[in-house]
Parts: sequence; C-alpha cells; structure tokens
Amino acid sequence: MTTTISNTKLTAKINHKGAELFSLQTNNTKTEYIWEGNPDFWGKHSPVLFPIVGTLKNNSYIFNNQDYTLSRHGFARDMNFELIDKTENSATFSIQSSAETLKVYPFEFELQIIYTLEDYKLNIQYKVINKNQSQLPFSIGAHPAFALNGNFEDYELEFEKEEPLIYHLLENDLISSATETLEKQDNLVKLNYPLFENDALIFKNLESKKLTISNNEIPFLRVDFQGFPNLGIWTKKDAPFICIEPWYGYSDTNKSTGNLFEKEGIQILERNEVFDSKFTIEII
Repeated sequence: MTTTISNTKLTAKINHKGAELFSLQTNNTKTEYIWEGNPDFWGKHSPVLFPIVGTLKNNSYIFNNQDYTLSRHGFARDMNFELIDKTENSATFSIQSSAETLKVYPFEFELQIIYTLEDYKLNIQYKVINKNQSQLPFSIGAHPAFALNGNFEDYELEFEKEEPLIYHLLENDLISSATETLEKQDNLVKLNYPLFENDALIFKNLESKKLTISNNEIPFLRVDFQGFPNLGIWTKKDAPFICIEPWYGYSDTNKSTGNLFEKEGIQILERNEVFDSKFTIEII
C-alpha cells in the first residue's frame, strides 16, 4: 500500500512498508527528487533506520546477560506501518513492538513517522514512545537517496558552516578510528565516486546542520537536520544518487563491549518519555 500527500507546490508518496518515502515531485515541472530504487545499484529509496543505525559488532549485543542478534540498520525498514492519521498534506505512520520484535529487541515501544508538506518543504518527524517499564536504548536515522541526473562530478555539497570536515572511515561495516578530511572550497565539496570507495563518510560532530546539493554550483535541494548529532553521506560506484543521512547514532566500533546501553551514540529514553525530532527536505 502507498499513501500520497500534496500541497500546491509538492507531492510526496510513501510506501506503508517501512513508511518509506519513494517519491517527492514538484507539481509544476514533475521533477523527481528521490532516487528511483534501481536494484542494479541500490533497491531502496529512503529507508528509516531503527532501532539501530549501521552495524553492530558481530551483528549482536548483550542485554541482561543474554545475547541478541540484530541486523544492519534494524528492522523498522522491513515492517508494515499502520497509517494512523491523514490529511491532504500530512500522513502519520506507526509501528509497535510485537512478539517478533521482542525476540531481537526486548523493549516495548511505538515508533511514529510523520510526513508534512509545507510550501516547498517536506518535514519528516520521528517520535519514539517508550512503553517499556524501564529505559529504552535506541538509535534512529534517515537514509534518503536523492536523484542526480547527468554527470555525477557536476554536483557539489555545500556545508552550512566554515569548519574542518573530518569524517570517520568504515572498516568491515564498523566505525574505524581512522579519519580523513574532505577537501572543500568556499564550503563546497565536489562529488566524485572515489570519495566513497570505503563506503559511507561518517561525521560524528558536525557544526553544520544544513547541507545543500548543487549542480554546477546552482543549488536545488537542501537538507536541514537541526538537532541530529551525526551524519552519513553515501553512494555506490556509478550510481546516480547521493544519500544525505541525519542520524542519532552510528555503527559500532571494533572496541564495542556489546552492551547496548554502552554503545557509542545510543539514545536512552526514560520510562513513559517520548523522543521527538525532525529533519526537512527543501526544494530550492
């Protein structure tokens, strides 16, 4: 099943599986901004990462002296969400803990994802509700892939602030201690495929909270991720898309103890509390 929302400027389409955004178009030009999901490169569009972001060491963790297995990026992206509220320009989706989720993640929760169109902006809001009788450890993140037509190297990323762009490398899907610094000019980073030879670029502590995609220095899309502490940027070789990924959390390091509550970047939600955050995709 899919749901469509629209306003006078934009139309967005969301798949109920994973509550995954798979289309964002301008109404006047019908320009598509979300990657088509060609499986020859990557068969997804904009999956939601929950209750972990990235990969656990040995794909496992320990809770109450028991081992659990949880695959890369968690299970939310593969679950069927319920549409619990709908207006012309907004839609709210929900999943809750179940017998199946409790086998791999022994915590009671509800996850709501709210899509709202506002002028030329799409707001994507995450609500995590702790229904557990104790603390809820989790990470959550976005993974939208934006379509890039034409020559990949004609595109640039513009960072909001003047700062050194230090990123961590991945090694066997885990965060390495090795870092590199992106070359830039006037806050612009030219895209090229060799940047991603070692998988995603992982930024733990960026001051910039807005990232703009430009084509030959003409901006056309901006991601605003105020509040999100971490960011991933990723593509695959020769693929005509770029992923801008605001995160709360990231993959384990090789030094991870396996204790979920000690995991780097983990969020801890107290009993009966609600985590609430959003990011925005703006068509310029």
